[in-house]
Amino acid sequence: MTLKNPTLLLLMLLVCGGLKAQDAKLTVSSKTNPDKSVSLTADKSSLGSYTLVLNFRELSNAQSASNPIFNIKHSSDNFLTLTPINKDQGITYSYSYSYVRGQLQPKYSPLFLYALPYGPGKKTRAVESSFLNATYFGATTPDDWKVYKFSTEAADTVTAVRKGIVVEVVDLYSDDTKDFKFTSKVNSIIIEHADGTLATYKGFKKGVFVKEGQTVYPGTALGINSMTNDRYGISLMISYLKSADIVAAKRNTKDAKSLYGFVNPFFCTNANANGQLSNQQYYTAVLPAEVVQKEMTKKELKNLTKK
Repeated sequence: MTLKNPTLLLLMLLVCGGLKAQDAKLTVSSKTNPDKSVSLTADKSSLGSYTLVLNFRELSNAQSASNPIFNIKHSSDNFLTLTPINKDQGITYSYSYSYVRGQLQPKYSPLFLYALPYGPGKKTRAVESSFLNATYFGATTPDDWKVYKFSTEAADTVTAVRKGIVVEVVDLYSDDTKDFKFTSKVNSIIIEHADGTLATYKGFKKGVFVKEGQTVYPGTALGINSMTNDRYGISLMISYLKSADIVAAKRNTKDAKSLYGFVNPFFCTNANANGQLSNQQYYTAVLPAEVVQKEMTKKELKNLTKK
């Protein structure tokens, strides 16, 4: 193997500009094997699925991958092995890579039925949120943009809308943001669902109830909603990764396209057992057994009946 100036050539292009290398959620390493093949391995410091885009700056004595996009679900994932064309010679290579959270273009049902993010009998007002990048930075709102702010009269417990695994928790900020129209300093939870969609909840009081790696179900308590602009509530976004054009998405232009697509969910409410929400309307949460148990395994259902 010949690797030219690895410090310069093994560049890591991060989705969030300015993120320091020690904060990287995914790193790629390479190893030359006894048969002169090269194994590339991804290590994750964060839970959940990531999409990795590999770019070979130089590659000789081996064929490059026909599709240099890889789904990384587990840490220490050997996602690619390069085999030498001439088995008597080593492989010369250098590469850069970028990554983003989510499984690329997952197969999901836009008709999936979600619970409201509060317990049965709780009343909430659903307000469609604007695209903040358009409001404050002049960007173009995605055609399918859909995020709801679910507010309550007083501070209340926020619950999961669907079964999934908690893959990220931000629980750093103590104060409500009642005097701000916009702030990035909010506590949040990201839950990855079995079909690859992601539920992002933002707006918790410090001291959320769940931990990364925990499996939650419809109705599982996540935390207490915080106050923003004199209203208690959380925002909820159901999204999926639709593009891996990470470099283009990082460009600071008004025409930059979102990597994510957005789902307009169907919710189970007291007024409609299966329907989409209307802006600025009040809804009362219900939680039928079929919604709670919809994605449970046989073992989970068996344990449920024992309680």
